[in-house]
Amino acid sequence: MNVANVNGLILTKLDGTAKGGVVISIANELNIPVSMIGVGEGIEDLQEFDPKEFANALL
Repeated sequence: MNVANVNGLILTKLDGTAKGGVVISIANELNIPVSMIGVGEGIEDLQEFDPKEFANALL
């Protein structure tokens, strides 16, 4: 049963690449794109998610 129609993810507290690998698994498992990531403590720290830039940072 679907309770909500989720069409994108926003992941917060992603200021370290060690936690970042889970992004790929979550998006893949749920078949939902990651729209934005939070890289700090405030609302101004939300950024649009760029998968290529993120993958480069992980590697």
